[in-house]
Amino acid sequence: MARDPRIDAYIERAAPFARPILAHIRALVHEGCPDVEETIKWGRPTFVHAGGILCGMAAFKQHASFGFWKHALVVGDAQPQTSMGSCGKLASLDDLPPRKTLLAHLHKAMQRNEKGVTSLARKAAPKPPPPTPEDLAAALDRNARAKATFDAFPPSCRREYVAWIIEAKRADTRARRLAQAVAWMAEGKRRNWKYENC
Repeated sequence: MARDPRIDAYIERAAPFARPILAHIRALVHEGCPDVEETIKWGRPTFVHAGGILCGMAAFKQHASFGFWKHALVVGDAQPQTSMGSCGKLASLDDLPPRKTLLAHLHKAMQRNEKGVTSLARKAAPKPPPPTPEDLAAALDRNARAKATFDAFPPSCRREYVAWIIEAKRADTRARRLAQAVAWMAEGKRRNWKYENC
């Protein structure tokens, strides 16, 4: 049960209400995972097991927090993770989940680390294609090759051209960019084609 003296100091510096909460969490983590390693990451007490972060705790002015690194894999969707970790704001020991529940979650987190399971990757929803400005649509209608290229582009490429055109601050700048965009698209070029072969 190696104890990191920096965590002792962290608990001592915490507000009086938070000290028993942090000490209790620390003891519980050591009870459930006797070979856990203690460290400080991002300025907060962190517990590591099998080469990966297991959980961490923190103290603030009016509350403390405790959370599992792989929250969704450990606790599931029934209790969404917040900025206050897996247990929400903790102002007293009564705010913690039951000991049995915490130990069960801890064992689940340990198993995930031992198996090398990583956190669930959150896939960002794809952005919809940008709306085509009227002047660009009209210019593309007059140039079949440019229109075919624009229509074949993925949304990100269309977005680059649209953004470049609508970000122009003056009408003459916008007109020049519009003409240049149509000429490049007629040649099958993306907006940043100059940098693609670098």
